[in-house]
Amino acid sequence: MARLGDPRAVLAVALAGLGAGLLLFALGRDEPARLVLTATVVPPAALVARDIVRALKGGRLGVDAIALAAMLASVLLGEPLAGAVVALMYSGGQVLEDFAERTARRDLRLLVDRAPTSAQRITAGGVSVVPVGEVRVGDRLLVPAGAVIPVDGIVRAPARLDESTVTGEPLPVLRPAGAPVRSGSLNVGAMVEMEARARADDSTYAGIVAMVGEAQAARAPFLRAADRFSLWLLPGTLAVAGGAWLASGEAQRALAVLVVATPCPLILAAPVAFVSGIARAARRNILVRGGATLERLAEVRTVFFDKTGTLTRGGASLTGIEARAPHSGDEILTLLASLEQGSTHVVAKAIVAVAAERGLALSTPSKVRETPGEGLEGRVAGRTVLAGSVPFVFAALARPRPARETRAERDITVAVAVDGAFAGLVRLGDRPRPEAGAVTAALRAFGIGRIALLTGDEAAAAEPLRGPLGLDEIGAGLTPAEKLAAIHRGRASGPVAMVGDGINDAPALAAADVGIAMGARGLNASSQTADVVILVEDLGRVPEAFAIARRTRRIALQSMGAGLALSALAMAAAAFGLLAPVPGALVQEAIDVAVVLNALRALGGRS
Repeated sequence: MARLGDPRAVLAVALAGLGAGLLLFALGRDEPARLVLTATVVPPAALVARDIVRALKGGRLGVDAIALAAMLASVLLGEPLAGAVVALMYSGGQVLEDFAERTARRDLRLLVDRAPTSAQRITAGGVSVVPVGEVRVGDRLLVPAGAVIPVDGIVRAPARLDESTVTGEPLPVLRPAGAPVRSGSLNVGAMVEMEARARADDSTYAGIVAMVGEAQAARAPFLRAADRFSLWLLPGTLAVAGGAWLASGEAQRALAVLVVATPCPLILAAPVAFVSGIARAARRNILVRGGATLERLAEVRTVFFDKTGTLTRGGASLTGIEARAPHSGDEILTLLASLEQGSTHVVAKAIVAVAAERGLALSTPSKVRETPGEGLEGRVAGRTVLAGSVPFVFAALARPRPARETRAERDITVAVAVDGAFAGLVRLGDRPRPEAGAVTAALRAFGIGRIALLTGDEAAAAEPLRGPLGLDEIGAGLTPAEKLAAIHRGRASGPVAMVGDGINDAPALAAADVGIAMGARGLNASSQTADVVILVEDLGRVPEAFAIARRTRRIALQSMGAGLALSALAMAAAAFGLLAPVPGALVQEAIDVAVVLNALRALGGRS
């Protein structure tokens, strides 16, 4: 609808004028009543005319011309009451539209409003408050209790943070000294010092704000098609109104047709539904670039997945321990993790993390000697511990491998010896996410006909996922260029989505009709290439995004179709003299309210 200054002020004027006119009619003062009602029509009609002229200068003919024609015709035909009702209904429709959009955009506004604007920088002269845009990499910052982390960085002391806006984690988390923290997290503990590791524009929350801004500005092709279709309504309405007048000789019928033919179902239904869908997704920590993305997502029939970090956990996890008596599994893991604490190897870090998850108490190692790429040896709790690859450990023990030492090709096996004797094996591997099977099954239920895996890993690491996850195809050992080629081939048979981590898969995400990036890590990069960013490490949000997209599109179609059908019935009734102008205006407003309320259903729905 055209913007009539402050819709609430216009509504108040229309309501006051209509009330005064009706009161004068009740007192038998018909002529003053007609004058008041005519005056009530003039301000909104003049403002509509102004906006129509502006639209014409921009090369567009706004369908608000129907409302203007209805108001002017009511005055010219001596029906100022009908004109005042149309003015009231029209301005009321604007207020309703504003209310609906504010309701739908509330969750998006909360994300934007939380964006940090300043930071407390520590310098030799003390602490000064600076705009967040002036923070540089390496700056020392002070974050008071209750303040938002201004940029990505590391904390100098333990910090308790509410990361729900960034990661979706509902409970505060404790980040140890030296741990990375993301902008947008809320400090719910004591004041903490941090070091900036990124500028504000390159930080996590900047990516969130950028995507929210695009989501609020973008228009779906579906919405633009609704705009184009609405242009046909103007000549069609004028033809029906003119035909009713000519056939009956009653100008009142033409006026009634104009009154009930306002294009609000077309103008309101799609925008409100798609903004509601985007807000619903944001509430579930799914950032959607815009209405066009939701529409394309609803049409996808092929989904490509990356493997590492997407369908799998993306890191080494414990898959088994084979302990040799008299040692227990926890004892071996404790000794191994204690020894590995000083190593920077990725496997060593994974082992230490596994021990921490189990709550094992680690000792400080001494006399540690590391053989790069093979293993290491040292003293732990008074015992000599040797750990590394199976060939390395057994060569040091001068004995052959045990006959039972077998492993899956995709696993990493660490051999452990204690005081010169073989103690056991610890196995680690990159396992599928526990929800991965349910995710692919849910996508099948949504009508996704083809689910494929694209990975740079070898086939031996990828093929075991085929059966458990129900994958149709696996492309293994692919270069980035080969991934792009696979996506382009997939697009030949319809819209495709690519699900990846948003960093390594940026080209593939950009090539797909809908790119879906998992996790807030790399959000700033993915905000440039991905259409959807899932802020939480939950693969289950992927089918949820599909569900929101399809439900939103369905509700938009329902709202538009039902609203237009009801308006068409009202137009027919008016053309045949069954609906007078004033009741017609009330009927049309009821249709508008029903359309908006139905479109707002896209805000809800089960997760």
